[in-house]
Order: sequence, then C-alpha cells, then structure tokens
Amino acid sequence: MRIKAEDEAKDAFSAALKAHDKEKKQLASMVESLERMKVERKAKVQAFLEDMTKKGGGISGFQQMGRFEQRLKDEEAQFALDVERQKEVVIQAEKLVEVRRQEMANAAMERKAIEKNKETWQKQVKAERQAKEELNQDEIGQTLHLQRTRAEKKQ
Repeated sequence: MRIKAEDEAKDAFSAALKAHDKEKKQLASMVESLERMKVERKAKVQAFLEDMTKKGGGISGFQQMGRFEQRLKDEEAQFALDVERQKEVVIQAEKLVEVRRQEMANAAMERKAIEKNKETWQKQVKAERQAKEELNQDEIGQTLHLQRTRAEKKQ
C-alpha cells in the first residue's frame, strides 16, 4: 500500500514537472514573440513613414501613422498582459512541483519507516522463534537426560 502511494506520488511529481516545463517553454515563446512584435512594429512604422514621405502625405498621413503605431503598441500591451498571466501560471506550476516533490519525499519516508518497522518485527519474531526452539531443545535434552539417569538407576 505504501509502495503504491509512493509510486502515485512519483507519477504526480513527474506530471507536475512536465506541466511546469511546458508552461515555461510557452512563456519563453511568448516573450520571444513580444520582442519580435516590438521589432516588427518599429520596422512597420519606418516602412509606413517612408511610404508616406514618398507619396507626400501631409498631416493626415502623420496622423494615420500615429494611429497605426498606437494600434501596434496596444496589441503589444495586450500581449504583454498575456505574458504576465503566463508568468503567474509558471509560478503556480513551480509551487505545484514543490508540493508534489514534498509529497513524494513524505511517501518515500513513510515507506522506509514501514519497511524498518517490518524488519524490526521480523527480527523480533525470529528471535522469539529461536528462543522457543532453544527451549524445546532444552526440554528434549532434559527429558533424554532424565530417561538415561532413570535407566541407569534401574540397572
């Protein structure tokens, strides 16, 4: 029963560790995407500016460029919020891994304690059996001795 509990704790720890790794990889991917979005925004704004200056756009062109850049910044800000949420998910996964690690350690200690108690009990049972056997051997020896001494007295 304790071995089963320990195995279940190991499985739960393994699953938590895999989930943590998955969430961490997703966070790294999201951070990379956010950085790529910032670089792309700068490139898009620069391309928009160059296109506008070639066409000779006036104030309305600059206003469009400002709105375009603001929309890109808003998308980045929204994605940055998603990144922060993912950081919280990673933190929760780390906490779960630690809980599972502790549960696994406790299950292993309980199993070892049970095994130690079992070994002690087995030694005690063995000692009791040996003591009974020695007592039986002594009784047999005494009985044989008494039979011999009686037989010698009769002769």
